[in-house]
Amino acid sequence: MPKTMRAISQNELGGPEVLRLIETTRPEPGYGEVLVRVHAAGVNPVDPAARETGLYIGKPPFILGWDVSGVVEEVGIGVTRFRVGDEVYGMPRFPHIAAAHAEYLTSPARHLDHKPKGLTHTEAAAIPLVGLTAWQALVDTANLRAGETVLVHAAAGAIGQAVIQIAKHLGATVIGTARAARHDFLRDLGADQLIDYTTTDFTDIVNNVDVALSPLGGDYATRTISVIRDGGRYVELQVDNHDAKHPEATARDITTTGFMLVEPDLAGMQALSRLVTDHGFNIHVGRTLPLAQAAEAHRLLRSKDVHGKIILTVD
Repeated sequence: MPKTMRAISQNELGGPEVLRLIETTRPEPGYGEVLVRVHAAGVNPVDPAARETGLYIGKPPFILGWDVSGVVEEVGIGVTRFRVGDEVYGMPRFPHIAAAHAEYLTSPARHLDHKPKGLTHTEAAAIPLVGLTAWQALVDTANLRAGETVLVHAAAGAIGQAVIQIAKHLGATVIGTARAARHDFLRDLGADQLIDYTTTDFTDIVNNVDVALSPLGGDYATRTISVIRDGGRYVELQVDNHDAKHPEATARDITTTGFMLVEPDLAGMQALSRLVTDHGFNIHVGRTLPLAQAAEAHRLLRSKDVHGKIILTVD
């Protein structure tokens, strides 16, 4: 096994141009950890935010990336869940540094699950961060129950796709906002009602929903709360809105979250794996690029020119 590896690193905060391919020392697994040979790694909106501002992880140098799918190459002391050669996927260490945009990473064993056999590494790497966000928002935070109605904004985004599929699995009715061009795709995922936000104000036609989720921030929170039933639940997925006050929600006994931060979650990963195997859960992959083109992946993510997750592949 090589002692060094390729990785995408940066020495300063800034635009995509600060990302560079380097040769660095391969990490060693500690107690309770495994070494993973990375085959694919997701790129999420949090990556450009961290690249530009150090969000969650502080000052560079650092290696970005959290979504990962790969193969266990070495097992640390105390690990009983995995053996060398096991295919795994997950979201290690979030929001702390995981360094998935590299040829190897180490991860606490319980931040990973066995990759479902029906998924390629590219498909698997698209799931963990958005899948866990949706699962924790709906199940752990909102306590969604069968027969309830869910409203999700940006339904065609990766988190929206996950919310639709998980909510339908839980027996809910799903309303989503998205451009009309994406409606057929979202109906195939299970959405019951879709609203083209470019032509229609959702507050004109939606009311009395039980649960609503928004990754959009701004005034969407206030407008969304207005269509939730008394005693319903609102989950904020936009960090910029974490300290917003919602007097209408308080007056109408609507439970609001200041901001739900996804976290590594073995039970959640296992639930997602079952959904993949038993119900075909997936997140659309819009583009794959080799590791060396990480800067281009960041540009594409911010350009909104790609529908679906962007995945870096590692040969």
